[in-house]
Amino acid sequence: MRRLVRIASPLAALGLWQLLTSLDVNLWLRFEQFPMVVEVASAFADRVGTEAYWQDLGHSLRRITVGFLLAAVLGVAAGTAVARSRWAADVLGPLVEVVRPVPAIALVPVAILLLPTNEQGIVFITCAAALFPVLVSTRHAVRALSPVWEEAVLTMGGSRARVLFSVVLPGALPGIFGGLSVGIGVSWICVISAEMISGEYGVGYRTWQDYTVVDYPGVFVGMATIGALGWLTSTAVEMLGRRVTSWLPRPAERGGAGPGRAAASPAPAPARTPSRSVPLPEKEPVP
Repeated sequence: MRRLVRIASPLAALGLWQLLTSLDVNLWLRFEQFPMVVEVASAFADRVGTEAYWQDLGHSLRRITVGFLLAAVLGVAAGTAVARSRWAADVLGPLVEVVRPVPAIALVPVAILLLPTNEQGIVFITCAAALFPVLVSTRHAVRALSPVWEEAVLTMGGSRARVLFSVVLPGALPGIFGGLSVGIGVSWICVISAEMISGEYGVGYRTWQDYTVVDYPGVFVGMATIGALGWLTSTAVEMLGRRVTSWLPRPAERGGAGPGRAAASPAPAPARTPSRSVPLPEKEPVP
């Protein structure tokens, strides 16, 4: 049933879109200039058959992959260091809190001034966009760990490196992958924006070019491509997170017991130990 609802929801949205545009509805929202679904589908079919479409797709995927991997490595390392070391927290903490509120797309002038090519600048912006969600999530996940396990490893003669790789990082994995899931979405927002501003190829660049020549079906083809790429990469990160943390206990699914699902039976009450009866002292006969 849930799968049918998930399929019917976007189909209903597309049907409403087609209806409003075909009737040229103009009630505050102006749909008379909006491209119809059939026009966007036709433009998408034409684009998929061209070499330029796949070339733009490859450029965007390469940029997002390199920038996101750099952000993942740097974010996990810096977040763990800030959470575990007072020296790192004193040195990196203020810098992180000052730079973190700055939107990554606002770093375009910095990238243009510092880096020799636009390609490196786009990767830099993509990395900066995903870095802080990963760093902050890692920092909170590491600080939330109970010190009992670390003390147990140290008591048994384990080294600091053993504690890091056997206790800290595995225990913080759920929080780390939460930050990675957020970071991949933010990365797509910034890589598309950077491609629109200073890119030469890519999905964002092509979408902006379609807008400048008033090719609105092409604009919606770019938007649909961006949405599909973001959904696929975010799903891939979440699936990897489930695979890596498969050893963790999973919460039971909500809802009543149905076919193929055993109803949760209440825990049996603990057996009571029969108490021993203490014999009362016999009363002496009254004289």
